[in-house]
Amino acid sequence: MNIQIRPEHKNDLPAISMINDLAFGQETEGDLIVKLRKNRNFIKELSLVACMGNEIIGHILFSKITIKNETEEFESLALAPMSVIPELQGLGIGSQLINKGLQKAIKLGYESVIVLGHESYYPKFKFSPASHFQITCPSNVPDKNFMALELKKGSLDSVSGCVIYPKEFGNI
Repeated sequence: MNIQIRPEHKNDLPAISMINDLAFGQETEGDLIVKLRKNRNFIKELSLVACMGNEIIGHILFSKITIKNETEEFESLALAPMSVIPELQGLGIGSQLINKGLQKAIKLGYESVIVLGHESYYPKFKFSPASHFQITCPSNVPDKNFMALELKKGSLDSVSGCVIYPKEFGNI
């Protein structure tokens, strides 16, 4: 299967929303992406699509977030959402999106990524519980599902606090 990963184009927006709606079985994630595009935390270079020929079959988005404690704030990225057309899930397309997105984030100078996701999927990309870095989630989720990844070794050593997501994530 020949899959190409590239940054989104303006013409891709309806397909991206549809793929997210299909993958998650609801319109919440598609709506989230539309709203995030209007937010200052949106990074166009980190909204990537997976294509098979001319058809978009997957999407991943990384957005700026803040990790905040009583005295300091640290910039990081949220990996959310990531979707693949249901019929093509399990074929490694999501892995390709994640790997390409992480590579692009490193090139852009970002040092860490936070994800709220499946405990057996994201560790294969070296994500580990965010609590290992003294990073907490603003909502009550299982520790094993709230994970962090250092894109630059040691970048989370002096970071601690609670993740502050853009307000658009409030409906998820």
